[in-house]
Amino acid sequence: MNEFKHNSEENYIEIIQRLVKALVVLLVIIVILLVFLIWGVPVPKKELPKKDTPPKADTSSEKSKADVWMAPDTSNIKSEKNAAQIIYGRELIANTSFYLGPQGKVQHNSNGMNCQNCHLEAGTKPFGNNYSGVASTYPKFRERSGGMENIYKRVNDCFERSLNGKALDTLSNEMQAIVSYIKWLGKDVPKGEKPKGAGLTELAFLDRPADQVKGKTIYMLKCKTCHMENGEGKLNEGGLTYQYPPLWGDHSYNNGAGLYRLSRFAGYVKSNMPQNTTFDAAQLSDEEAWDVAAFVNSQPRPEKDLSKDWPKISGKPVDHPFGPYADKFTEQQHKFGPFGPIADARKKVKK
Repeated sequence: MNEFKHNSEENYIEIIQRLVKALVVLLVIIVILLVFLIWGVPVPKKELPKKDTPPKADTSSEKSKADVWMAPDTSNIKSEKNAAQIIYGRELIANTSFYLGPQGKVQHNSNGMNCQNCHLEAGTKPFGNNYSGVASTYPKFRERSGGMENIYKRVNDCFERSLNGKALDTLSNEMQAIVSYIKWLGKDVPKGEKPKGAGLTELAFLDRPADQVKGKTIYMLKCKTCHMENGEGKLNEGGLTYQYPPLWGDHSYNNGAGLYRLSRFAGYVKSNMPQNTTFDAAQLSDEEAWDVAAFVNSQPRPEKDLSKDWPKISGKPVDHPFGPYADKFTEQQHKFGPFGPIADARKKVKK
């Protein structure tokens, strides 16, 4: 009996011990769960689906900027042997009318516009009709005259057409200064090359004629403030030169000027107008540029005798606005377009 009692006591103690151990394990588990709940349960890292790599910034315009011709630093002119002549040439380009305009201090050769009204920033702005490729490409044959031309001839073409004036004496101080400045600007351009940014932007042809009515609307919205409602431009204080040139009328470029061709004017506008426009930050669409060109070039302006231009009529550009032509397209289409069919027809003839 005593032995049974002793065994019962041992069994009881063993049960108590097991219960205690179980309670301890339970308490540990509870504590761990509480810790996880308070500080967060560590979750095994899962491989997250890869997101699309964000596109790299478009640097195409930056690259195109890097490729574009930039004018030499004008502060370096003073180191040139003919520095005074180059500086005078730059001054004549920027303020032509002051020296050579209707009330010019030297001569009266032009209509009051300045060379830089067409050749922006004294002939240095990329795609602003700059002079970067003049020295490197002249003398050269030109279809318009049907012969070889040197820089002097090219400069005088501008005086007789864009400035609606008289040619300069090629031996004059003024002509020599202008040519010296033009040559200085292009001094780093290899002979025979035309750098990127020279001349004007080439726009794709529209598949319709350029619209003068739409162009007038654009002009009144975007151009009137500077060039005035009637295209007469705005003179500087003193009235000797234009702050903003006239786009039509008696004091504007005549019908023989390069800008009288629609593609030239449209390309000029696209990369330079209205103010603060650059070739990589245009403010007008291509269509707007073509239409405003149609409006401006349909307005009255001085006329030049063009009878000696384009002796070989097959060499006329598709947008030369005066016949006769070597094709069957009308003068109206040659002036306002569409120019694509004319260009395509010429390609077929060449084949």
